[in-house]
Amino acid sequence: MPEKKTTARARKDKREGKSASTQAGEYVREEIEHVREGKHGARSAKQAIAIGLSKARRDGVKAKPSKSASKSTKKKAAQDSRASTRKRSAGTAVKKSASRKRATGTSARKSSARKSAAKKTTARKSAARSQASTAALKREGRSAASKRALSAQGHKAAAKRSASSRSASAKKAARTKGTTGRKTAARKAARTRARKAS
Repeated sequence: MPEKKTTARARKDKREGKSASTQAGEYVREEIEHVREGKHGARSAKQAIAIGLSKARRDGVKAKPSKSASKSTKKKAAQDSRASTRKRSAGTAVKKSASRKRATGTSARKSSARKSAAKKTTARKSAARSQASTAALKREGRSAASKRALSAQGHKAAAKRSASSRSASAKKAARTKGTTGRKTAARKAARTRARKAS
């Protein structure tokens, strides 16, 4: 389950009209922090990012996988998206049955039957599988969340994209950053250039 502050940041991004990938970035950031804190490990930076994206999709973020993604990745993304839909529909079903009970005064037996039907719509992961996956992650190291590992992953991902795609993303980022954000980014870039030159 994602932390409340992470969900709140993602909802804020959505209200501000930011893209689904930006919203999903909040969950990825949380996952990277968890690895760094030692809550669990990760085999690679790619795995840590994948866990964060899965959390985001299960929480209702419409982050679509890339067209070049593997069949298994697309299948997992669809599965996570369906899980978020089931969670929302189950919640609304319970609310509707409760309001109907108050309005019409139906029997407690009928309302409990509706609640059990709503619960059935949410497929639950078995406790044994959940514990096994958590234990497996805890056995992994923490180097996957290091700055070097994340930087290497970023360069690999960027290398797969075309120059025009990278350029379009950079232009969009500059537009949505705002004046203050652009100034801060420019200062940071100048500091980086100066550090590399020396």
